[in-house]
Amino acid sequence: MYVADSRSTPAAAAARLTPGRRSAVAPTVLALGAVSLITDVSSEMVTAVLPLYLVTGLGLSPLGFGLLDGVYNGFSALVRLVGGHLADRGGRHKTVAVLGYGLSAVCKPLLLVASSLPMIGAVLAVDRTGKGLRTAPRDALISLASAPEARGRAFGVHRAMDTAGALLGPLAAFLILRQAVDGYDAVFTVSFCVAAVGVLVLLLFVPSRTAPERAPDAPRPSLKAALALLAERDVRRLTLCALLLGLATVSDSFVYLLLQRRLDVPDRWFALLPLGTAAAFLLLAVPLGRLADRVGRWRVFLGGHAALLCAYGLLLPGWQGAALPYVVLALHGLFYAATDGVLMAAAAGSVPAELRSSGLALIQTGQASARFVCSIAFGAAWTAWGDRTALSTAALALTVCAAGAMLLRPTDSTEVAAA
Repeated sequence: MYVADSRSTPAAAAARLTPGRRSAVAPTVLALGAVSLITDVSSEMVTAVLPLYLVTGLGLSPLGFGLLDGVYNGFSALVRLVGGHLADRGGRHKTVAVLGYGLSAVCKPLLLVASSLPMIGAVLAVDRTGKGLRTAPRDALISLASAPEARGRAFGVHRAMDTAGALLGPLAAFLILRQAVDGYDAVFTVSFCVAAVGVLVLLLFVPSRTAPERAPDAPRPSLKAALALLAERDVRRLTLCALLLGLATVSDSFVYLLLQRRLDVPDRWFALLPLGTAAAFLLLAVPLGRLADRVGRWRVFLGGHAALLCAYGLLLPGWQGAALPYVVLALHGLFYAATDGVLMAAAAGSVPAELRSSGLALIQTGQASARFVCSIAFGAAWTAWGDRTALSTAALALTVCAAGAMLLRPTDSTEVAAA
């Protein structure tokens, strides 16, 4: 790694690369990967224990948890366009990212004093606001620092490092809960300390200037210009596909709760369930990112949703066997490895550099908003009809939405290049 240099830009970094190393992962990508790794240790410590804390500790119904989980994801969706716009104006990608990471960090100790559902909801909303502010600028930094033909690999490397943190976070929470007297308070305190380290690494190791110089005829960064990107066929179709498929993507927390009920997993082991998803994501993110660069990002993206559909099917009653939890969690991790960074790599080729952060935020907003709706709808369906009917409905919805996404298929630059 290197100490951040305000004079460093993607263009300057590219000029220093030899032709034989054009596909090498840029130092900026590695630095951002380290930030995400550390931050995910912090956030996943909380995420791993939160469902059990709310449902078992506070006695929330599935509908109540679905509403809170919707808030957890919905606030992120509301501010992504704002974060993207602020980052594109003057090329302040790092500044906005620091603000977002910092905001999430300060929320962790507030969970120590949040004893009621409204207070916890407010803290989670602020935390997700921080995530919404930082996600698009961070992904824009990755795409701007990477060669177009290697963006799948760059996002795969970043997501693999990010997921390493997601793997370590639940493990840390599990160990703390077993050793500490006030387990939840200890988890929240350690989570804050780790998040603060992540912000420090971002300040020290990520360059301040990353945006390319704006061409004279380039659109001026604005929310209106970002929304105008929907007039572009590929951006519009990518956004619609992300929205459609997000409507049938059940929250991770619900997947783990379903798995716990199917297998009667003791409460003390619940925090370890996300480890299976994280391990599969970690192992598959880079290979699937490289595969997407070669055979087409859209094919890999849809393949990931096919894996998720298989996981839904296995969670339905009727499937048995000791391998069931491992297969479900492996498919769940494969889904994320094939979709999370791959979608951003595909979108980056359709969005101009001057509006990169805003354009990526536009697609992320559609996806996050749809998942917000799905969390509430699935929680309501579980409460009204039971978990089996709710999951069957989600599987049917995912099948229909995937078929619609295939019809809306945008142009895949990687497939064009391969042809």
